[in-house]
Amino acid sequence: MSTFIAALPMYDWPEVRAEVDAQWARLRDALRRRGVDAPEELTRANRPDGGLEPAALWRDPALLFAQTCWGPMGQGLAAHVQVIGQPDYSAFEGGEGELYSSAVVMRRNERPHAGLSAPDDGRAALLSDLLRGKRFAFNGADSMSGILALTGDLEAMGEGIGIFSERVVSGGHRASIVAVAEGRADVAAIDCRSWTMAQRFEPAAQELAVVGWTGRRRGLPYICARKLPAETVAALREAATETGMLASA
Repeated sequence: MSTFIAALPMYDWPEVRAEVDAQWARLRDALRRRGVDAPEELTRANRPDGGLEPAALWRDPALLFAQTCWGPMGQGLAAHVQVIGQPDYSAFEGGEGELYSSAVVMRRNERPHAGLSAPDDGRAALLSDLLRGKRFAFNGADSMSGILALTGDLEAMGEGIGIFSERVVSGGHRASIVAVAEGRADVAAIDCRSWTMAQRFEPAAQELAVVGWTGRRRGLPYICARKLPAETVAALREAATETGMLASA
């Protein structure tokens, strides 16, 4: 049995679990061909209740491969991991290469003519008067796509997160979408890949419309434990490139 662990929790929705498993199988086999004892399966639970605590996963010294967010990286995680590279977001509206943006969404019945396309230049497209006084749902305080990018873009406009009347922590992008659809919040920022998935799999997304976009930023990086040997890290980068998981340089 491998002493390593691996996980891809950021887009591991139940509806695409088979796709995530297949993605890992391709990377696992590419790593094994390079002499790396990659684990057979992804880790999806590290708590007694069967849940997954990402912060503990990311800091595990046995971490061979995972995906995280630049929010936690800027809040101390970078001291525990190495960055392998970035995924390619070009297949999703709001993404280009290693860069992604977040769709700002509200209930469709409140904005019947909304449906704003992502700007081609990757700049933020936000209407402060539309957001002012609204209840804002976000997945977590360390999320780049859910709150930090929007906060930065609002500050660049001379505003800030205080533009919202209330902030509601949902625990996840999908939960934020449901909260807005059900009227427990008015607006949320959802990263472009999650928004694309929601339109396929989450019925609540059909009740929402895009009213703005955050500016593009680097997408969620792939990481490994900081103390992995250099040859293992090199094999990770080679295997991830071979299997199409990294954005083109």
